[in-house]
Amino acid sequence: MKISDLIKMGLRNLGRRKARTALTVIGVVIGTISIMLMVAIGQGLNYNFEQQIMQNGRMTIITIRKNSWVADDDGVYQERKQKLDDGLVKQVKEMDHVRAVSPVIEKSLQLKSGKYQTWGQMRIMDCSTWEDFGFPALESGVYPTPENNEVIVYGFESLNNFYYYQGRNYKTKVIDLEKDRISFKFDDYYEDNQGSGKKEFNYVVRNYGKIAACDDWEYSYYCYMDLDFYKKLYKEYAYTLGAANRKKALKALEEYESIQINVDSMKNVTKVQEEIEALGYLTESDMQYIQPMLDTSAMLQKVFLAIGAVAFLVAAINIANTMIMSIYERTKEIGIMKVLGCYIRDIKKLFLFEAGIIGFIGGLMGVGLSYLFSHLLNKYGGKFLGSLTSLIGGSAQEGAAYCMIPFWLPFAALVVAIMVGVFSGYLPARRATKISAIEAMKSEG
Repeated sequence: MKISDLIKMGLRNLGRRKARTALTVIGVVIGTISIMLMVAIGQGLNYNFEQQIMQNGRMTIITIRKNSWVADDDGVYQERKQKLDDGLVKQVKEMDHVRAVSPVIEKSLQLKSGKYQTWGQMRIMDCSTWEDFGFPALESGVYPTPENNEVIVYGFESLNNFYYYQGRNYKTKVIDLEKDRISFKFDDYYEDNQGSGKKEFNYVVRNYGKIAACDDWEYSYYCYMDLDFYKKLYKEYAYTLGAANRKKALKALEEYESIQINVDSMKNVTKVQEEIEALGYLTESDMQYIQPMLDTSAMLQKVFLAIGAVAFLVAAINIANTMIMSIYERTKEIGIMKVLGCYIRDIKKLFLFEAGIIGFIGGLMGVGLSYLFSHLLNKYGGKFLGSLTSLIGGSAQEGAAYCMIPFWLPFAALVVAIMVGVFSGYLPARRATKISAIEAMKSEG
């Protein structure tokens, strides 16, 4: 049988039973819409949740702290000290999936500008890693570089808290980095430096960067300095101390308060953590708290997919039922085809083609309607869909699209619809080929 004849006969047979064909197509349409919308909702919820957790920019960061607290078998927390030095930094840098590693030192500094002063928190890190750690844009000034590291970067709000007392009057000042000069000193007080009459160690910072206003608390209030620049200044400070305390101060430079590691992607954070902990160090990351939520999100997607699959199963049963009924009605026709010498494989092809066409038409209509319903859900049902994110620990975002159809989904749904049609028609088609030609000719159908 020619392909053209097969197509003509198949379409003609479907057209002869318009009502039944239409009802069967509707079943496929419903199945296609169900599975597409369920997958789209799952994709949308997962995407928006991941966007929310990525907003803080710290999901790929692992921290090793010098002082960590760990619970014993009785649930009592005890402090555990860890030695963090350059040797550990080198080990971590050589691990797979590690994008950047930086030692971290935290210092409280007294900042002065004329008669005004304030206390600030300084975070010291290797400036070559700042870009990898996602430091925000500057409002003015420059970031330090390994070639030019004598720069202090100020958080936006850190310049708003300078003050001085004049009698009973408390006066404040907002520092203008282009006009005002700032000096600072460390708050590390050693016994031999108190009341010794020695001149205080102060350093005037000429190069600066000012972080633009942002929502991140640390970038708003912290100041930042390059690690090598800090070590240079701290050595100068140490040599203002007596011999014993000088040795203590220089020894303190060999260890760090913490080490921060930036991993190349969220999915690799747990793997890198496990590798570091295998070395005997305690670690922490936001991912260890977010991972259960991501697991819940994945489970929710599977539930939605299962709902869509059930709808497709109902459509498959409907197609199979339609084809079986068609065989009963066309028994005599099948007998005539066999008498005329039609090959069994051609009879099977005819029924499979009809079943596939039902799947194709239903799938095509379902894909088109899915886009329409997706638009309506995002426009009118966004509040309800957004509330579903609370199940996985997220929150509704105004204007967010929670029903998202990925580019591959329409093609996949159409292929599945056709396959459902063909597979549903296989058994009826096989049954049609086994009908005896003589018995079929006797049929009144």
